[in-house]
Order: sequence, then structure tokens, then C-alpha cells
Amino acid sequence: MFFIEVVLPLSLAKTFTYRVSEAEFHFIKKGMRVAVPFGKNKIYTALVIELHQNEPGLYEAREIHQILDEKPIATEVQIKHWLWVANYYMCAIGDVYRGAFPTGLLLESETIVSHKPEVVVNDSELSDDEFLIYEALQHQSSLKVQEIASILNKKNILPTLQKLLARDVIVLDEEIKEGYKPKLVRYVKLHAQYESDNGLGELLEVLKNANKQKELVLAYFQTMASEKKPITVKKLVEVSGSTSAAVKALIDKEIFEEYLLQQDRVSFTGQTTDDQLLLSEAQTRAFTAIKESFTEKEVCLLHGVTSSGKTEIYIKLIEEYLKTGRQVLYLLPEIALTTQLVSRLRFYFGDKVAVFHSKYSNNERVEVWKQTLENSEKAQIVIGARSALFLPFDNLGLLIVDEEHEQTFKQTDPAPRYHARDAAIVLANFHKAKVLLGSATPSIETYFNAQADKYGLVSLTERYNNVRMPEILLVDLKDKHFRKRMTGHFSDLLIEEIGEALSLGEQIILFQNRRGYSPIIECMTCGHVPHCQQCDVSLTFHKHKNQLRCHYCGYSIAKPTHCHSCSSIDLTTKGFGTEQIEQELVTLFPKAKTGRMDQDTTRGKFGFEKIIDSFKNREIDILVGTQMLAKGLDFDNVSLVGIMNADNMLHHPDFRAFERSYQMMTQVAGRAGRSEKQGKVVIQTYNPNHNTIQQVTNHNYIGMYKEQLYDRQIYRYPPYFRIIKLTLKHRDFDKLKEGSMWLYQVLSQNLNMPVLGPEEPAISRIRNEYIRTILIKIPQNQHLVNTKKTIQKMLNSFEAVAQYRAIKVIANVDFY
Repeated sequence: MFFIEVVLPLSLAKTFTYRVSEAEFHFIKKGMRVAVPFGKNKIYTALVIELHQNEPGLYEAREIHQILDEKPIATEVQIKHWLWVANYYMCAIGDVYRGAFPTGLLLESETIVSHKPEVVVNDSELSDDEFLIYEALQHQSSLKVQEIASILNKKNILPTLQKLLARDVIVLDEEIKEGYKPKLVRYVKLHAQYESDNGLGELLEVLKNANKQKELVLAYFQTMASEKKPITVKKLVEVSGSTSAAVKALIDKEIFEEYLLQQDRVSFTGQTTDDQLLLSEAQTRAFTAIKESFTEKEVCLLHGVTSSGKTEIYIKLIEEYLKTGRQVLYLLPEIALTTQLVSRLRFYFGDKVAVFHSKYSNNERVEVWKQTLENSEKAQIVIGARSALFLPFDNLGLLIVDEEHEQTFKQTDPAPRYHARDAAIVLANFHKAKVLLGSATPSIETYFNAQADKYGLVSLTERYNNVRMPEILLVDLKDKHFRKRMTGHFSDLLIEEIGEALSLGEQIILFQNRRGYSPIIECMTCGHVPHCQQCDVSLTFHKHKNQLRCHYCGYSIAKPTHCHSCSSIDLTTKGFGTEQIEQELVTLFPKAKTGRMDQDTTRGKFGFEKIIDSFKNREIDILVGTQMLAKGLDFDNVSLVGIMNADNMLHHPDFRAFERSYQMMTQVAGRAGRSEKQGKVVIQTYNPNHNTIQQVTNHNYIGMYKEQLYDRQIYRYPPYFRIIKLTLKHRDFDKLKEGSMWLYQVLSQNLNMPVLGPEEPAISRIRNEYIRTILIKIPQNQHLVNTKKTIQKMLNSFEAVAQYRAIKVIANVDFY
């Protein structure tokens, strides 16, 4: 008896055992995909993680369907890392597998419906829908479920299919579809008989009456002469200004032959440079210090102020690692950043750079996956957002985590809820690789580790080319409102500075961390505010679509003309978002071109590139945006940055609010004055004497770090305590209340550490589900693994209570 242990791409915490024949057992290796039956008649792509000969005791092992790979497409280190992620972040291994694999490699079974030929049916017995399906199957041998749904124009067609199945009219087959298709490009070449010298004469004789085709042939010869490489059909049509129909006519006449070549979807065509990168003195010192730190420690933190030239140091390090033939992984927090950085790296490394993130199509991601696995030339350096961590590296030497303080490195939903920076350090450990964390405002945990001598620490305190740090001006909004010196949301000082920058032809960035026009519409007569029907939040007004939208579930209604509660027509908006600022700018500075960068304007594959490129090419004078702007983007012509309202970040109900506000404001401020001239930053706030705002003004990171650390110790927060957050969700308020109380009591009785809750979060209902949260604070001296095992046992026993089974429980480890 031979068995394999597999992981299924479903949210299941355990692996499953399947039976294989002896020949298969010797052929299969760890990391291959196999198609396996699961449940009644579903087929899934499973990944083999072990081969053994122990029969499962609890169930009869089923046989596998087929083997999908000839060689493994996941590596052993990768599988080991996945098991660590599943274990540490308390999620199912199936979730990690599904999150890590490009969907192009996960085949899903698509159900095929066909009719039984020998069965004769009396038409009058069938209902209209059944008859339509039956008739369609007479014309076509088989249909997919989706196709039937579109024939009937209904979503729920399964009951109808069930009736036909019961009558034995149709049969269902499960068929597996391969998701990835290589990209083929059509090329043309001249037929062999016309290739000789007198061939051309013959050709023109044949085509003497067909002018269009003659032009095409001449265009073909011209292009061949100038480019000396195969010609695609697309190119030929473009050059000759003809149509593809004419090309087809020439192929039919056997003058041209067509052939297909496989091509990578993402290929780099551009100039690389042979120039050596020259580092400044400060950069060289930092570079040497990093290399020295790597001799003793696995992880090093590079703490360099904004615009101090960290990227150049990374490029130098990458060069050194490429010489040893090892792969480099470069993680960034935002897709917007990868677009800018890729062009900089390709300038030095050309085709060795591969990119991997969620805006790429499935097929493109499969190609990068395969290149990384084969350690091909094209994937020596992989740049990506957090999901690039799961690629099958063959020989990883260096991991760079840029802007390591960013909260976007933490995945919130769906599982696995991992933190890319922490998981990267573990992955590097498995590969015996080094990690470089870079940031101008490191997160408190990382800095704490560096101070405790766990990580190396290298500081860069001056900006590149000795450009001075930007000058920061504080505007007291209380005072300005009182003296009537505000125009809309702009103070007189900010308007003056913008005017001055525009007159000098410089660019401006305005930051407001809220999209939409305004977050609240209120009735002045009765005070009613429209809320989302399914969530516990007010609807945000979006002016250009003239609708109110919920930013949690997407529910939207048209903008009301009168109050829904008392029918008064006296409605007013409160608060402001990026849309409103953009509109105010048009009235204040009618000649300036404005652009906006937030979630509404960057949808689509190249959403980010379009905006970033037009700003870089100076087509936009003033760019308004949300926190996407705060990440290490590099524009050399920005002289002024305005933060519209610094307070809504500070007053967030979160223990990291001050740290995050400091990071956010410092990062936004760092976009100003990155070339010769000193930049200016205007921060508008109602609270100019707030400690955090003063620390930003004085560029005082250490002051912020010490103050926050002191608070964290008193109130038992990281880095002194680890936190696990349990979120419970259910549609029934009372059942949720009772269930969360039960779980809280069990936890607090069995754990000798602070357990807080169950509390209602600020937004206590999303998509019609009520929410309760429980926090468990684990002190540093407690054994983390054992504590997690204990918590997991209690969660299992909670699930075993019949009346609470419907309550969803989500465990989020290190949720911050």
C-alpha cells in the first residue's frame, strides 16, 4: 500500500491521505500537483507534501485522479515555510496554499452537463426552463453550468438541473481545465519558392492587379532589410497601413507562410546602462557598515532619513549578491511603488528583474512563478508586494524589505493573515539568506530589536547631495477659523505657498487620508444622517457619481434631494475627502492642472502608472491623494507638501495612532524638496502643540520612539507583549453576545495573562454581521507556541458547542 499526503486549496487545517500505485509512488515527488477527488464529485488540485506507507485509520483513502506535473513546482523550503506560516498565524495550511499559488496553477473542476442519448422525453412533461436546457443539449453535445445559466438568464439554475437529473435526462461530468495558456504570437515569412533573386520578379507579376497585397509585400521587404529579425503580423499591418484581411489573402495564395512562437507576456525592452553607480561618502559608509553587520547578524536595519538615497545602497548590495549567483527578493508595501522602482532597477539590471503582484494577470504570474523556480536569468531579482514572498525560490541570498514600517505588509483578509516582514525574516533563515530592512521611520518593534542587539543597525542622517530637510510650517486651524482666514479647507498661508510654488513652475502634493467628497450628509432640520443598511457606518458622498456609498460593503444610493426622515430639503455635508479638495482647487487656482490619486482613480491594471507618469512628466501641477502618496515615491520637482488635516490620524482609536501619524506625516513631508532646493511642508492642525506633531516638526524620531515605548510598557502592548485578536461574527446579536462571553470566560480561566473583551469595535456591524473582539496579551516570558496550542484547543471546544457553531471566529496573530 502506497500513500501520499496532500494539501487542498480549501480552508482546512489538516492534510489528507490518498492512495497511489507503486509506479506512481516512485514517480511522485514532494511539491508536485495531483488532481484528487474530494467530497461527492468535486475535483481539486492538491499539492503533495509527503510520501509514506501508513494507512489512515479514520477513513478509507481514495485514489488520486491524475498527476499534473512532471517535476515539482513547489520547493521543499517553500512547503516548510508555509507550514510555519500556518502554525504561527493560526490559520489552515489550505489557506496558505491557496493564497500562495497563482490561480492559473490551481485547476478547478468545471461541471459539464450532457444529455443521455438513449432517453426519450415527452416534451409536455417538462417545465419551460427544463425544456430550454433539454433543447439546447439536442444541438450541442455538452454545456457548462455557466452557459446554462446564461441561456436561462437566471443565477440559480441548480434546482432545475436537479429535476432533470432525477428524471435521468442528463448526466454530469467533472472535467478539469488547465488554467495557464502560453502566449503565442503570429509571425509571417515569405514562401520558399519566392526567396531566390528572380523570385521577387515572379511575385510582382502574380500580384500586378492586387495593389493592396503588392504594398504589403514591399513593406515586408523594407522591414526585413531594416530590422533583420522575424516580423509579426501585427507589425506588418502597422507598417504597411493595410489590413489583416490582406495578409490572410496572401497566406491563402501561399505567398506568405504563417507560424506561431511562444512569447513571455512581461518582457523588458529598454536601454540598460553600463555606468557604475557612484555612492556618496555617507552612502559608502552605510554600505560598508551593512556588510560588516551581515557577518555577525542575519538581519540589519537601515534607518535613513527620507531622500537619503537608500535605493542606491540596495542596488549596490544587489550587484554583489548577483555576482555570487544567488536570487534577490525585494519587497515593497504598495503596487504604486513597484511601478516606479522597476524602471530604476531595470536601468541597472535590464532583463534580470521580474515583477510579481496582484495587478498582474494570472498567466503573467504563472510565468514569473516558473522563472523563479528554474532560477532563470529573467528572475534573478524579484520585486513585488507581499505575495511575492511565496514564490518558489531556488537559491535565495538576500531579502530587502523597503519601508518596513508600512501596515500594508500585514494581510488582513482573507487568511493567511501574515506579516510579510516577519515571514520574510523566517524565510531568509530557512534559505540561510540575509535580510535588510529599510525605513526612514522604522516601526517601534523593529527599532526595539535593533536596540536590543538582535538586529544590526545602520543610520543615514543626511539627505543625498546634502539637500536640507524640508522646512515644516504649522498652521493653527482654530486661530485661522476664528480670524476668518480660511477659504474652504485652505488656510491663507497654504494658498499663498501654493501660489508661489505654481508661479515658479514647481509641483505640489496635498495629502488627505479620506477618499470621496465628504463622509457625512446631515439634515439641518432633524439631524438625520443616512447610514448603510448592512453596516454600522454613515455613507460617504461621492460627488462625481452623485451617490452615497458605503466604503465597507459597497452599498450605494443616489444622493437624496430631501431628508429620508423628515422630508426637509435643508441637507449639508460635513467633513471632507480628496474629491472636495480637488474641486476647491479648481476654483482657487483655475489655471493649475490638478490630479487625484486614491482607490477610486487607480482601478485597473495601469491605474498607478498613468497618474505617476503624468505627474513625473509635469502634466499635473497639484496632486491630491490619500496615503498611497506617503510611500517612498520620488519626484524631483515637488517643492511643497500640504497636509490638510493632521488630527484625524492622531485621534484614531488604536494603540499605534501616534506612531502611525508620526510615520505618515514624516513620509509625506519627505516627498518635498528632493533635489537642490529646500522643500516646504505645511501641516494644518487644530492642535499644533501636540507632542507627535512637534516631533514631526523637529524630525525627532528618537523622541517619539522613547515616548511611545514608555506608554507601551505601562499599558502592556508590543514589543513587551504579543497580542492575539479574536474576532467573532454572527448575524444574530444575542447569540453572538452569549457566545463571545462563553469564549471569554473559558480563555480567562485557562490563561494566566490579560484577556480583554468581549467588546464591540467602533464599527460593530459590517455586511449585516455583528462583531465582537477579544484581545489576548501574551507577556514575553510566556511560551508562545504552547500558549497558541492552548488557545487553539479552546477554539476547537468552542466550535464543538452546538449552538455556537454558526459563529465565525477569526484569529489574528500580531494584528497590528
